[in-house]
Amino acid sequence: MNQPITFAICGFGNRGRDAYAVYQKTHPDLMKIVAVADPVPQRLAAARQEYGVDPALCFDSAEALLARPRLADVMIIATQDRQHVPEALAALDLGYHLLLEKPISPELSDCMALLDKANTGAYGNPEITKANIGVGKNPGILVSGHDLKDFEELLEQTAGTGVDVYTHSEMLPAHYYPAFKKYPHFVGNYGNAWWRQREEFATFNGPILFTTNCIVPPRPNAAYADRIYTTGSAGLPGATHIPDRKEGRPKDFSQLIEHAKKCPPPTEIEHGEIVGGFAHHQVLALADKVVDAVKSGAIRKFVVMAGCDGRMRSREYYTDFASALPEDTVILTAGCAKYRYNKLPLGDIGGIPRVLDAGQCNDSYSLVRIALALKEAFGLGSVNDLPIVYNIAWYEQKAVIVLLSLLSLGIKNIHVGPTLPAFLSPNVLKVLADKFGLGTISTVEEDMKNLIYENNDGKHVPEGIGDAVRG
Repeated sequence: MNQPITFAICGFGNRGRDAYAVYQKTHPDLMKIVAVADPVPQRLAAARQEYGVDPALCFDSAEALLARPRLADVMIIATQDRQHVPEALAALDLGYHLLLEKPISPELSDCMALLDKANTGAYGNPEITKANIGVGKNPGILVSGHDLKDFEELLEQTAGTGVDVYTHSEMLPAHYYPAFKKYPHFVGNYGNAWWRQREEFATFNGPILFTTNCIVPPRPNAAYADRIYTTGSAGLPGATHIPDRKEGRPKDFSQLIEHAKKCPPPTEIEHGEIVGGFAHHQVLALADKVVDAVKSGAIRKFVVMAGCDGRMRSREYYTDFASALPEDTVILTAGCAKYRYNKLPLGDIGGIPRVLDAGQCNDSYSLVRIALALKEAFGLGSVNDLPIVYNIAWYEQKAVIVLLSLLSLGIKNIHVGPTLPAFLSPNVLKVLADKFGLGTISTVEEDMKNLIYENNDGKHVPEGIGDAVRG
């Protein structure tokens, strides 16, 4: 690099100054501090004297710094914990790259909001999209995981090479972001949830790139074993690992691309389209239509079925549950649990699809935003008064964030299954059951009766939407 990366630092105390700024003293060729915000005059004086920060760019508050156009490449936020997220959201709006001191926030929902802002700020708000599930005629690369930055860089580097790009499992929602629709070689989604890798990767025929977790180790004789590539935090013994970015440059996917050119095109395993892109911005744009459908009785209930999928036969419950839902219900989903029902012919209600896919498991924040917006639209005192029930598919660690975020917002009567989270000891489960009504799934018949039909007699129906809920 010819020039050092420039930094603005909010909070020039123990963390901002002593943990981060000192890097400039040993690596002046890589880092240059150009702006600082702190309410303590002595700290601003240190920024001027020790790091040569222009006095005009020393601010007595983060708000004052963030009121200016972007002043640096990167912003380090090292203020008080509860200030982190508001300042980070403002910094993202201004186009800063972020280094955020831990904890990101004391509130889990704030963390999800920040991730949502980072994704939508970079790639646009997800929009209603029909994703192709067939194949093209060119060799392809299949991308799994969650990292949209990796996906963007791969699309850039494969443009014009004759190699197509496909998503797999949790990467499906990449189809919904406007920024990725300009790439004609972004062909479609291949396959289903992570646990079906062994059969689907064998027929894809080209290289597979894992950007995050959920790798199923191939069998020793698997024909695709030498076609697995990993990057970032993902890794697999024997697989080729794409190194991290260096000096601000994109990752180098050339080896992966050259490998793909030598492979035959994917073998088609299904064809058609699946519809998604119903994150909070898109659903709220349809708010009037949704509210009218509830008020008219066209929609009886929303069923949140977000979460994770797995190979156990007990997870067929979610396919059966979705199939059994009455035609006046709408599923709100995020995460790979959707593959249990997102290809079922469930139809729509007045043009509103009966499966509204918000995106990755990380996008469960959208489901919270939608619920809160509906609460306001109906003038209700609590989100628990809405015609929404929660039937969450539990599997692994990221689902902890989703569950705890819902609980932190006071959402009650969540059902999880088919197994309980490992951290739910009998005592913890009792507390959550007593305080939040947390329960487990049983049979489709019992849960349909308890979750969907419990209000048919008109009891416990929130005032103002009673007619809609009674159906």
